[in-house]
Amino acid sequence: MVRSSRVLSLVSFLIVASTMGGLDAHAEAPAKRAKKAAAAPATTEAIHAEKTADAPKASEAATPKAADAKGKLPDAQVAAEVARVQAIYEKVRAFRARFKQDYWVKAYDQRKKSAGLVVFARPGKMSWTYDEPKGNRVVSDGKLLRVYEEASKQLYEQPVDKSQYPQALGFLTGETKLAETFTFEGNDGAAMSFPGGIVLVATPKQPLATVQKVLLYVDAATHYVRRVLLLDAQGNRNRFDFEDVKLDDALDLREFTFVAPPGTSVIHP
Repeated sequence: MVRSSRVLSLVSFLIVASTMGGLDAHAEAPAKRAKKAAAAPATTEAIHAEKTADAPKASEAATPKAADAKGKLPDAQVAAEVARVQAIYEKVRAFRARFKQDYWVKAYDQRKKSAGLVVFARPGKMSWTYDEPKGNRVVSDGKLLRVYEEASKQLYEQPVDKSQYPQALGFLTGETKLAETFTFEGNDGAAMSFPGGIVLVATPKQPLATVQKVLLYVDAATHYVRRVLLLDAQGNRNRFDFEDVKLDDALDLREFTFVAPPGTSVIHP
């Protein structure tokens, strides 16, 4: 497994990629990575490569009708959909779901899949419990982010405010203001193998070190986000599909604590 602080400086979310083999041993300084990301925009081909991927389930009704011949949606419709998504998740105090993760490293043409349970709560709390690779954990108590790799018995620790997690996934508990953080384009889901939905392509207004585009696959009937796809400057794709979503589910705050087993090496990137 290749490691570095790159994922830990991403969205604390792409850090999750580290638990499945995505950390780069030759990490660049954050400022340099951000500059590279701004200079090498994610291509249309990279985004539309997801057309052939397994699509998450969306309601079969309410497929957008206003798209042009290429599936692009009018700006007004996109803005309205972003506002609807924001309105739903702003009311959420906690988000719980089963997830499936598909992480593809372009340089090595490697794809790794994993699955488990994820919980988000305000402010800045999250817990990823992996069924596969079993034993891996990603936990934030709102102040400190911990990433544990069972195979290597290593624990990465970093202050949450040093990560970019809130900007990429904070919308799940209303902590990110989507329209203030990203610019959006919209696609009819049918054009991207997501019938009954809308695919919002978000570009950060301020360049992020390791994420260039965030694709939100939104059910057009419920306005729930069923999939999140992260693209970086190197062409890597990190995809999360959410199932059995529960909003404002009862929480046990112990979910956001983690004590590493004896013999674990603690690393502070």
